[in-house]
Amino acid sequence: MNTIHIIGLGAGDLDQLPLGVYKKLKAADNLYVRTEDHPVLAELAQEGVTFTSFDSVYEKHDAFSPVYEEIAETLIRLSHQASIIYAVPGHPLVAEQTVQNLIGAEKQGRCQLAIEGGHSFLDSLFGALRIDPIEGFQLMDGTEMTSDQVNMTQHLLIAQVYDSFSASEVKLTLMEKYPDDYPVTIVTAAGSKDEVLRTVPLHELDRSAEVNNLTTVYVPPANDQTQRLKEWQTFRSIIAKLRSPEGCPWDREQTHESLSPFLIEEAHELLQAIQEEDDRAIADELGDVLLQVFLHAQIGQDNGYFQLEDVLESISAKMIRRHPHVFGDVTADDADQVVANWQEIKAQEKPASESLLEGQDRFSSSLTTSFNYQKKAAKVGFSWPDAAGAWDKFHEELQEFQQEVAKGSKARQLDELGDLLFTLVNIARFFDLSPEQAMMHANRKFQTRFSYVEQQVKQGTGNFSDYTLEQLDRFWNQAKLMARKEE
Repeated sequence: MNTIHIIGLGAGDLDQLPLGVYKKLKAADNLYVRTEDHPVLAELAQEGVTFTSFDSVYEKHDAFSPVYEEIAETLIRLSHQASIIYAVPGHPLVAEQTVQNLIGAEKQGRCQLAIEGGHSFLDSLFGALRIDPIEGFQLMDGTEMTSDQVNMTQHLLIAQVYDSFSASEVKLTLMEKYPDDYPVTIVTAAGSKDEVLRTVPLHELDRSAEVNNLTTVYVPPANDQTQRLKEWQTFRSIIAKLRSPEGCPWDREQTHESLSPFLIEEAHELLQAIQEEDDRAIADELGDVLLQVFLHAQIGQDNGYFQLEDVLESISAKMIRRHPHVFGDVTADDADQVVANWQEIKAQEKPASESLLEGQDRFSSSLTTSFNYQKKAAKVGFSWPDAAGAWDKFHEELQEFQQEVAKGSKARQLDELGDLLFTLVNIARFFDLSPEQAMMHANRKFQTRFSYVEQQVKQGTGNFSDYTLEQLDRFWNQAKLMARKEE
């Protein structure tokens, strides 16, 4: 099996090339290069060195992955006939996917490689930018990067920014986290005589300077916390600070139990925003719910029982386990099958309970608890076959409640009122309606209409006692009519 000798051309001109690498390139009989767009190759061509580039392969494909795959396969095929030299920009093992593809093929026994080094562009970049990599840095591929991969506290180096389009894509990705005017530096031909550094606001990245194959974009660390507000770790550090001895007295004294009412309240406010289809409010209320999650996680960490990573591990593992049709080899043709799979896996994970109603109570909502109880009982046949039976039961309970109101004790009245409400929840179940949502909607509707009544009173005498019930009822009906016109 012949050898594919892989050589790095470095990040600059011929003066930066090691003497040994220069001699091998000069003596090469079968020299292939990923792209001829490199200053070393331009100078070697002037000295009479001949080579074959794969630039034409880029024109055949709309994405980079198939380009790199074709180059690697072509090199493997050529190596069956003779040993060859393959030269790439920079260092062969730094941001060079074709080499990674060849390494994968070598592990499969399909080729034999000799990787002979080269000058990495990183050394020149560190020197040009005057940064110390020990402070922490990220090297990212501009053609594949996503904002969630970016650590804003580290030096960020983005390679593969070779034209205005790729620069625009990088700009848009960065703007998902960084301020529009955040300073970024465009570095071209670092370490060579043609080295150029230009610092511009982020929003000008794709139109401020010419970029090419020797271009790298540098984003400095965001040392100011207010610049990192879109970073998860920033929010976590804020919560940790609030709970620290130097933090907020109120936050320090909170417990899981004391925070429970706030979680319920924030969840209800989120549901209201969703009901009102207010996207901005939804984002705000989601933040309030997230605050509760982070506070509880920080309390767990402060007490030494669990921390945020444990929360993430638990829910991530659960999502993978309960979606085998996504992360495994199980088939689910529709949403019903997904739910069935979920319930089956859930049943396997949890020990069998002594009662079907176990775990169905919701202390924050008696309506939801009632709904859950009846739904569980119905699954084993403890329910009327249709809504007619529930309606009959409702009328029966209504009559019994009226009788107790007329002559019964408070305890009996309360008992019959509970039965009446329970049958209403059952009716809601038959029509696939959420009693909790229905009650929330009714409360919001009452609040809106009564606010209108208050407004009319204020515009009048300002005193409710000056109005009869009939007059107040007319205001109510006006509000009702206005709401219907807006629907």
